[in-house]
Amino acid sequence: MPSRLLAPSSRILRRSEFETDLGVELILAVTIEDFGGRVATIWSQLRPTTRQLVERALQSTASTSQGRNAPYDARADLELSKLLEALDEGVSETRVLPGKQETDKLRSVADTCATVLLEKTQSAEVFIQLIERARQQHDYKRVDELADALASRFAPSEICELARSQNVVVRALAQEALTQVPTTVLIGMLHDPIDAEVAREALQRQARDYGSEHARQIVSALEQIDVDAEEM
Repeated sequence: MPSRLLAPSSRILRRSEFETDLGVELILAVTIEDFGGRVATIWSQLRPTTRQLVERALQSTASTSQGRNAPYDARADLELSKLLEALDEGVSETRVLPGKQETDKLRSVADTCATVLLEKTQSAEVFIQLIERARQQHDYKRVDELADALASRFAPSEICELARSQNVVVRALAQEALTQVPTTVLIGMLHDPIDAEVAREALQRQARDYGSEHARQIVSALEQIDVDAEEM
């Protein structure tokens, strides 16, 4: 088949780079334009460094770990988030149409984009997007992977933000992650007017569910302060 993957803005990767991976090579039988106008437009607007993150991830299953030192910033987060949204929208639109092979290719690129975001993102908004996507796909393994990323990669204040999410699954995962935050860190957050309530709930769970004596003492002291305030 003659190659149409010549312009950087419209190609994924050259076929020669995938000679040992027949699954990915099938994806390259179509161009980005075949995925629809919105996907093509977003792809063309990606910075080269962001585009390369997806290209490298498509090369092999080992690419995720190999790309950990690749440049990544908040703008890449936003770019890949928009690309994933467009890809998933394309998958949804093609489900009722013929052409299962093309849909599978589109879904594979979408899954690759989601994997890059899972590996890299530190954005609460993107985390919510990935959780909702995994929930809709009933991909509970991916939900577990996201939960691990949440506990290891996000700052306590960001986890508190997620613990206030309207998304039930996101909220539950964030609340569980907060129980793994050191008690001393949670105590420091009690002075924050926004995060104090969530931090206090996390301390209560540490005391109740995990038997933390330090957390129990803090919770007891807070309850006494509440009683004294009511009596005044």
